[in-house]
Amino acid sequence: MTETTATESWESSLAGASLPRVEPEAVGMSSRRLGRIVTALNEEIEAGQFPGAVVAIARRKHLVFHEAVGHLGPDRGTSMPRDAVFAIASMTKPVTGAAALLLWEEGRLGLGDPIERFLPQLGNRRVAVLNERVLAGQGPIETMPAKRSITVLDLMRHTSGLTYGGLGTTAVHPLYPASSNVAGATLDTAAFLEQLAAAPLLHQPGTVWEYGLSIDVIGLVVEAITGQRLGAFLEQRLFGPLGMVDTSFLVPPNKVARLARPLARDPDTGEAQSIPDRAKALRFECGGGGLASTALDYLRFAQMLLGDGILGETRILGRKTVEAMRTNHMTPNIANRIAELDPSSDGYGFGLAVAVRERASSLMGSEGDFHWNGAWGTLWWADPTEDMAVVFMVQVPCFQRAMRYRPLINSLVYQALTD
Repeated sequence: MTETTATESWESSLAGASLPRVEPEAVGMSSRRLGRIVTALNEEIEAGQFPGAVVAIARRKHLVFHEAVGHLGPDRGTSMPRDAVFAIASMTKPVTGAAALLLWEEGRLGLGDPIERFLPQLGNRRVAVLNERVLAGQGPIETMPAKRSITVLDLMRHTSGLTYGGLGTTAVHPLYPASSNVAGATLDTAAFLEQLAAAPLLHQPGTVWEYGLSIDVIGLVVEAITGQRLGAFLEQRLFGPLGMVDTSFLVPPNKVARLARPLARDPDTGEAQSIPDRAKALRFECGGGGLASTALDYLRFAQMLLGDGILGETRILGRKTVEAMRTNHMTPNIANRIAELDPSSDGYGFGLAVAVRERASSLMGSEGDFHWNGAWGTLWWADPTEDMAVVFMVQVPCFQRAMRYRPLINSLVYQALTD
């Protein structure tokens, strides 16, 4: 059996049961126009921007596009396979959010529950006083008591007051791990919780959308409730039932050859660059950024959310649960700073672990479309109005360069709709 035939057989065995492939014209898309995606990405590859990429698109519950371009790594020794495995960074967050929603459905947690119900270390918080000195990165830091507990809802919508150490210049930021991946690689669960408990919150709970370690804490809540490692729970309740055969916190030896790798140096600056090696175990399975996955695996997850909790004949979540996930939970008294992190998310509020479009944006789309992307170039979104889900996988370690591909892929996909 040739490599191409083996890949086609692999795709058929997975997609045939619950995400069957059809010609784009059968579901209101143009094959010719979809071909522009390949052309545009090949131009980026020829310009030396990245080694290769994979794109998968579903519309009306069918797989209509699943193509790989370029090479698996910078050595150009292996063509990019459609089942290449990518480190997906913060695309892990919606998956961890879905895990918490499963427990919500079972009555094992509630959105209004205080965090100390599950993780006592994170109760009785104090909040930094952001005076001019602290804002300028200077101590000492004065604190005040938190007006209320951090809730599960705060964690799911990033209004907990927890932050990332690498996303700000106040005196508070260095007290936090720089990212989910730094935390997962350098701290075990106990040390992670100890560091979070010792640091003051950047804002009062429920007042400011602040990107940070909130969903990592949700992952630890899942572990505390279930008594399982996060990865084991996800495998049992999400990955297995959805047929996500290549998604995990640790890529096993028999799949390492499919790990996509970035260019060794940034093409703009010439500086060395890298991403975490997902073939090496994390010290704790960080629910905010630790997963590796494939385009088709993640499309299955996205299609499940688009399908109100169902993929094919498999129900994962209830319809109203998914509706709650896809509803904007940002009340008027919350400072929405999403667009400060990612300008392409202007016009979006935030639901339960996903951003939700509330109004016009610089991106094509529809009111109610939802997403959350990864810092190393991977991205996805689902558009209920168009009944379409899209996944783009690439390894571009520079966050600013990664954001370049969000509007590109967005326009290339939407221009292919014909009805």
